[in-house]
Amino acid sequence: MPEKLDLKKRYKELYSAKAEPCLVQVPELRRIAVDGQGDPNDESVFGAAIEALYAAAYGLKFGLKKKRGLDWGVMPLEGDWWSTDLSTFSMDAKTDWFWTLSIVQPAEVAEAEVLEALDEARRKKPGNAFAAGLRFEHKSAHEAAHILHLGPYEAEPPTIARLHAFIADQGLTMAGEHREIYLGDPRTAAPEKLKTIIRQPVAPK
Repeated sequence: MPEKLDLKKRYKELYSAKAEPCLVQVPELRRIAVDGQGDPNDESVFGAAIEALYAAAYGLKFGLKKKRGLDWGVMPLEGDWWSTDLSTFSMDAKTDWFWTLSIVQPAEVAEAEVLEALDEARRKKPGNAFAAGLRFEHKSAHEAAHILHLGPYEAEPPTIARLHAFIADQGLTMAGEHREIYLGDPRTAAPEKLKTIIRQPVAPK
């Protein structure tokens, strides 16, 4: 029986952020992703995107476990967030947000197998508008700064400000979308116990 892949252990540095910000080297990652726009609190939109994404991720996992004994724990949901003008990106203007939701996939999975799982998710979710936009992508290796936020999503601004101050103190500048990695499930965890890794790609000034 093949050993179950432990991707969190493989990428331990990426999923073990602390309350103090630090720099991290993010390797090239392969992920299933879907794009959207608008307030994440709008369940009719954001919830549908998550539903499509998980249909593909779990379909791939269970399909390959049955087909060739390959198994792994599905990775946490991640979100990239931005606005047309990053200087006006605001927690108070969520309807203007653009976002990409994604789930990291193991390197052992072939691209053709992922694409087959995406097609299957589209067949199973014909009424889900986001299913058609599911895609498989490679994210290039890069340097980033990250920090762990404990508490509700609405209380993130001070944590984000600390991360941005750390980046400036390191003589670096922000170089890419604000990223969040959701280690907790808001459907089952109390808001004050939610854990979110906030990550920001960086580059030399």
